[in-house]
Amino acid sequence: MFYKDDRLALFIDGANLHSAAKALGFEIDFKLVRQEFERRGRLVRAAYYTALLESEEYSPIRPLVDWLAYNGYTVVTKPAKEFTDQTGRRRVKGNMDVELAVDALELAPRIDHAVLFSGDGDFKPLIDALQRRGVRVSVVSSTRTQPSMVADEVRRQVDNFIELDALREVIGRPPREPRPLPTEPMTVET
Repeated sequence: MFYKDDRLALFIDGANLHSAAKALGFEIDFKLVRQEFERRGRLVRAAYYTALLESEEYSPIRPLVDWLAYNGYTVVTKPAKEFTDQTGRRRVKGNMDVELAVDALELAPRIDHAVLFSGDGDFKPLIDALQRRGVRVSVVSSTRTQPSMVADEVRRQVDNFIELDALREVIGRPPREPRPLPTEPMTVET
């Protein structure tokens, strides 16, 4: 439940939200995310957390991170770590859970409601701690993916669970029109 005079903060686990939206078959429009939660209460902070690969010349997430930073989001990043697993496959590790949890707890005295965009079970202690401080906690994730993107213990603990797929029409980007295939140039004989 949201109240118009609630001081809200959004805490977005970028990798988790991206995975959930991708599994549901849509893209998030972050301008619409801000608008939706500004409508639900007084938005104090919207924070986006992601790890970035600094070894690559171009990162596909860099344009999003830059756009967010210029459009009212607090962007928290750290370098992702690359390693090769025992099977020889390249892996990337960049967990932002601790940074998100610390920021949420520091902001807790100045908010009434925290909205966590992640269903990761590691956040259960954070949810407990926020609730002990009198902050209501909503989680945005999905049970409609296979497997479910929200841990059962998180879903049981939160004050409000918001199914990401139910927000598709509100915060989803319209599907892009497929580009027409190039055709042969026409030659006109005179």
